[in-house]
Formats: sequence, C-alpha cells, structure tokens
Amino acid sequence: MADALSPNDPATIQRLHVRPKKYLEEWLDFPAHVHHVAYRMADPPRDRPQSRHEFLRVLSRLAIPEANCAVAEKFGYGARVEENGDRLIIAWEAHTEYYSYQVWHIPDDKALPLEFGPVKLPGFAFPLTPSGTPISALDLIFSQERAVAPELIRALLPGRSVYGSRLFGGEITVVTSFTPDDQARERYLIFASDPKALLAHLGQVTDAVVTIENYYHLLLLPFAEFSRALDRIHELEQHHLRQRETITAQLSSADAGLLRGWVSRMTQDFLEVSRFAEAMRVRLSASAPYNAIVHATVRSLQEKPAAPFLPLSDYVLGGISGVADGYQQLIKRIEAAEADFQSLISVIRTQVNLMQQEQNIQLLSSVDKTTKSQAILQRTVEGLSVIVIAYYLTGLAGYLFKAAEELGWFSHAAVATGLFVPVSVGLSFLLIYFGRKALYKLMAADHDHGPGGG
Repeated sequence: MADALSPNDPATIQRLHVRPKKYLEEWLDFPAHVHHVAYRMADPPRDRPQSRHEFLRVLSRLAIPEANCAVAEKFGYGARVEENGDRLIIAWEAHTEYYSYQVWHIPDDKALPLEFGPVKLPGFAFPLTPSGTPISALDLIFSQERAVAPELIRALLPGRSVYGSRLFGGEITVVTSFTPDDQARERYLIFASDPKALLAHLGQVTDAVVTIENYYHLLLLPFAEFSRALDRIHELEQHHLRQRETITAQLSSADAGLLRGWVSRMTQDFLEVSRFAEAMRVRLSASAPYNAIVHATVRSLQEKPAAPFLPLSDYVLGGISGVADGYQQLIKRIEAAEADFQSLISVIRTQVNLMQQEQNIQLLSSVDKTTKSQAILQRTVEGLSVIVIAYYLTGLAGYLFKAAEELGWFSHAAVATGLFVPVSVGLSFLLIYFGRKALYKLMAADHDHGPGGG
C-alpha cells in the first residue's frame, strides 16, 4: 500500500490530486453503509481552511493512499481498499456555514447483510473529533433488496411514524422515521426496484438526503433563541410604549434637566436594541435561503407516494413551515423598535434644540440691550469729555490772554477768553475724534498680529 498523506508536508499538499466531485462516484457502489455528520462553524472564514487541514490529518491517520485521494479547496475524498476487498471512503465538504464528513463502507461481498449502527469494518474508528456544533448525524443503508416489507422497515427504524417516498421516476425508495436512534443518528433505508437506477443516482440520492437534513436542522437550530427573542422584543416594545406615553404627556412642560435625562436613558435603550437587532440579523439572516434550498431539493426528488408510509415532504416541509417567515418577521419587529427609539430620541433632541435656541435669542436680546446702553453711555462720556477738555483749554487760554494784557500786547482779555470758548470746543471734538480713530487702528493691528493672524 502506498505511503499515507502527511498534512504537515507542503510538498504533499501540493501533490494532492485536485479533481471534481464527480470522480468520487467512480468509487461508489452498493450495498453500502454510510455515516454522515455535519458541524456548524463558529467563524467560517477561519474554520473552513482549518476543517480542510483537519481532513488531511484524517486521511493521514487512516493511511489512505495518496493515489486514491482528491482534495480541493472545499471538497475532498480518500478511498482505501481493504485486504478482503471492502472499500472505505472518507469524503469531506465545506459549505457556507458548516462542513461535513461521510464515511462509506462498501463490502466486497454483495450478499453480506448490512445493519444500522457502527461501521462493520475491522479496526475502523474515526481518528479524531471534528470541531464545531453538531447539526445532523445520519445512518444510511443502501440495500441490495429490491423491496422491503413495511413490517421489517418499522422494526428497523426508531420512532412511532415512518415516512417514505419513491424518488427519481419512482424506482428508488427512501424511508426514514426522522427519529434519532440510541447513537443519536437518524436512520435511512434506501433500496430500488431497479438496481441500475439506484447505481446511477447513488450520489444524487445521498446529496439530496444530506442537503435536506443539514439545511432543515440549520433552519431550526436557532429556534430556541428565536423563542427567547420574541419574549425580549415584546418586553422592549412594552417598555418603549410606556416611555413614549410618559414623554408625550410631559414634553411640553419639561425643563432642560428632564430632557437631558430622557435623551440619556433613551440613547442607552436604543444602543441595547441596536445590539439585539444586529445579533438577530446575523443569526437569522440566512433562514430565507436555507428555506429555499430545502424546498428546491425536495422538488428535485420528483417524489411519489410509497404506501403505506407518509411522504418525506410531509415531515420536512411541515417541520419548517412558517419558520423562515417567523424569523424575518422578528427581524422586522426589532428593526421597527430600533426605528421607534431613534425617532423618539430625535423628537426629544429637537425639543432641546428649540429650548437652546430660545435661550440664545434671549441672550442675544440681552446683549443687544447692553450694547445699546454701552453705546449711549459711551456717547455721554464723550460729550462730557468734550466739555471738560474745552473747559480746561478755555482756562489755559484765559491765562495766556491775561498775561498778554498785562504785557500790554492787547486789552480786553476777558472778551478774548469768551471768544475762545467755541474754538476750545472744536479742538476738544478733534482730539476726541482723532484719539478714537487712533485707538481703533491700534486694536485692529493687534487683532491682525494676534494668535491666528496674518
């Protein structure tokens, strides 16, 4: 037997055969016993490559010959032929949210009866425990029998009800109870009136069964969380309703402190609802496409009744009826609550802004009155200053005129002093005018050369 793959050897990984999934069907045959398990990935972008590396370790530990392996980015398989001619096939596939393993035991002795339960291959055990949350576990037997009595089928399948349908033209029969056995696996018995039809559709039947099971369980996986979310959104809606009633009644008379308190509390509530909405969107957003996948796969089976059993679609479609719509309605309710909180916050903030604008208008009015008063006071002071300056100038001129009269230069100093009064007033106005102008020019220069100036 050829050397096994070494997943830690880059050269080995480079040499892996990358072939389409259809090449797996070259290894498939029946009768066959198949175990299928699927695991939901917590972080698909990170976990998907890790699951591929995990699969390489599985191939290595099971000593699968390299020549019998094909590993692509999201799909791979390996086959081993035992000394007695039995085939062991391990298939791995990574999807958007989950990855899965299939273990096929195809006995070389076609007359060997197959039983549900552990894979009856000497010394076989799956070499590791896959990571992730379990989604589905299936136990499938592809029987060589052309027909199986309903009484025997009921004895093989656990549970009270058995479901069965004839698929792909009515030649292939699939029966199950959709009830986990003592090893937590749902059992499927598959047989055909025409062995050639079963061989031709072997991979197609397997893919259809596991697709329905995986997406059915993925769709129902968050149902418990969905039920809790319904209670939570009801509480939030009632809380918001009480808040709205209180705020509506008191908004017109609320002061700034009360408004700020409302905004603070409502913002905290809005953030809580937003986090809740985002978590539910992430958790439930894939429900619609998953629901569509299940319905499309059921239609592709071309199902026909297999009396005396109920059709497979009765259980599958009945079990998910309204679930995806319920999830979407929940998301819409949460988003509506989110929008309501946001709109109420906007109303309160508008009221706060109006109150601030009113205060600003009052402040501007007060400043305007103060400015006018200062202007009047300034003009009054300037007028008094003119009088004071004119008085002192007239006094000084009077002394000069008296001195000139004593010296005999001219007579009537008092008359000259009286005539100088208008001149002193004019000089006072000029001093005040040019002084104010020089002051404004100096202030303008200081402003231009201050911080941030040119």
